[in-house]
Amino acid sequence: MARQLRMVRPNLENLPELQLPSGYSMRTYREGDEVHWAHIISDSFGGRKRTAQDTKNEITSRDVFIPEGLYFATHQDIPVGTACAWRQSVDEKDVGYVHMVGVVGEHTGHKLGKWVSLAVLTYFRDNGFKCSMLDTDDFRVPAVKTYLNLGFIPVYVEEGQPERWQKIFEKLGLPSMSTQIENVSETFPKDLWAKVSI
Repeated sequence: MARQLRMVRPNLENLPELQLPSGYSMRTYREGDEVHWAHIISDSFGGRKRTAQDTKNEITSRDVFIPEGLYFATHQDIPVGTACAWRQSVDEKDVGYVHMVGVVGEHTGHKLGKWVSLAVLTYFRDNGFKCSMLDTDDFRVPAVKTYLNLGFIPVYVEEGQPERWQKIFEKLGLPSMSTQIENVSETFPKDLWAKVSI
């Protein structure tokens, strides 16, 4: 099975200001939010219906979970979008992982994916992380566009990915970033590049 597509943001400088659309607010995890996370991810990812117990198993009971790094965009105090500041290990302090970005279908079109992702990036910056990475899927074309607009650059982590990325750029009507992609490793210290390119 082909791996997900990897994207990296070589630094956390020059992040845009968080500007939620009217009627929306941002907050972090509160006890009991497992049911909200499960609903948002089930609705936005499709496939199996997740439960509050799935949230505990996949997110909130894991040793790398950071409660103040799990963000929710809310509408009338109901969580409708989410993104999680994640780490690949408990002791990771350099590379932040943008994890499980999702928005409930009826609230798409308000750039909430951008804002929850930006909240996570801001968390990483404010907590001393040096860069960020994420993994995504070929069919999540609007999400890829959001990540590109937030300064993420694709990284090829297996054969066949250049062609997969080319198809995405064609769908987005964007020119290929082949030169930027080929040179992205030069923007990282070797120890960080080793973490984001595996």
